[in-house]
Amino acid sequence: MTNQPSNDSSATARFAHLLRATLWGLAGSVVLVGVSDWFIDRPVASFVHDHMLAGHMALKWLTYPPPIMQAWTPLVLAVLVVRRAFGPFRRWELVLLTACVSMILADQFRESLSYLFGRYWPETWIDDNPSFIKDDAYGFHPFHEGSAYGSFPSGHMARTLGLVTVISLAYPWWRWACVLSALAIAAGLLGMNYHFVSDVIAGGFVGGIVGIYAAYFSGLGVANVPDADRN
Repeated sequence: MTNQPSNDSSATARFAHLLRATLWGLAGSVVLVGVSDWFIDRPVASFVHDHMLAGHMALKWLTYPPPIMQAWTPLVLAVLVVRRAFGPFRRWELVLLTACVSMILADQFRESLSYLFGRYWPETWIDDNPSFIKDDAYGFHPFHEGSAYGSFPSGHMARTLGLVTVISLAYPWWRWACVLSALAIAAGLLGMNYHFVSDVIAGGFVGGIVGIYAAYFSGLGVANVPDADRN
């Protein structure tokens, strides 16, 4: 018990440092999104359309994993709840639990932000939605509801970073695979013209931040992992 105040102080200092890093990251993300919005988004979307990159099925396949994995998370979480009744989680089970929760939370954050920003899509995909390519409709329309306004930030990238950030913090030696996975999905989203570059940047930031906090609250990537076997 004598070490408890010191441990609490150390944890508070870590989270204070994390909050400062989050604010700096947010500032950097805002700058990148702004630069992309003004100078990169429309040229890239036009290039992708003019060169018909969306005709390459490999790019479309790269966009499949995030929604498929999220669809399975409720079952995985249910299995883990049952598993916990038989004893403490092993480390990989805690990582899996945290990654699933992080993915769901990241997508919900993205859903709320898409309503806040209300951005048109690069191309028309569903219900004859207005888009940059078809209608030259470009920009943000805050607090507009409907499928036509859901481009920013990217849900695929939010879910992806929410998942791989937890894994990369828990298992640093797999970080290269996490980075490559995220880059592959980003390439698929841009190559299919599903999202603008700034959508991908913002979605990645949202998912990354959610993943970092989920990992920290679970004790992953730091010295003490609560209620888990570290072997």
